[in-house]
Amino acid sequence: MKMGWESWKTKLEAEFTQEYYKHLITFIRQEDVGQDVYPPKTERFNAYDLTPFSAVKVVILGQDPYHGEGQAHGLAFSVHNQHKLPPSLVNIYKELVDDMGCSIPRDGDLTSWAEQGVFLLNTVLTVRAASAGSHQKQGWERFTDATIKLLSDEREHLVFILWGKPAQQKEKLIDTRKHLVLTAPHPSPLSSYRGFFGSKPFSKSNDYLEQNGIKPISWCL
Repeated sequence: MKMGWESWKTKLEAEFTQEYYKHLITFIRQEDVGQDVYPPKTERFNAYDLTPFSAVKVVILGQDPYHGEGQAHGLAFSVHNQHKLPPSLVNIYKELVDDMGCSIPRDGDLTSWAEQGVFLLNTVLTVRAASAGSHQKQGWERFTDATIKLLSDEREHLVFILWGKPAQQKEKLIDTRKHLVLTAPHPSPLSSYRGFFGSKPFSKSNDYLEQNGIKPISWCL
């Protein structure tokens, strides 16, 4: 594990003794034996590894990891280099170009965002190959809810970007008196034209960070 995870581990240690977490670990181990599970074991906590607790500036919530071979690497919406861009990420990039004037990124790896303090958290951290949603309701949601609440309680002036209804349901975990919450429809092709395009999440995030004396994110990839 990279050092970033250690900063989270001490903060979340109470979760590891809970019955739900023990069930979750048992479930994942069983899945690993009989199934292909994504992302690989070494990348499942990549969001935590790459963005230490004290370094978080912006939180972008996703749902499940991509379930195609070699795509998921532990960061919400991100795919390994050389993979075809998923439709939602294509739309995120369209908004990025319109909002920030960036060139269209060449690949789908969002690691540089994570290294700047963009916590790219999926609410479920694993998935069975070719089976979307297969690891939902096994305990991951409770663990990532605890993560979101921890950030809300112990940090100040974070930006939470919640795209789509499942992400927006997490707003109840966030103290909106001391954090900025940005909501919009999901960037998927089914909903992106209902208000995702034109929502300007990147410039709004940077404006808020700068207003609070925090270095903005270099969003262009």
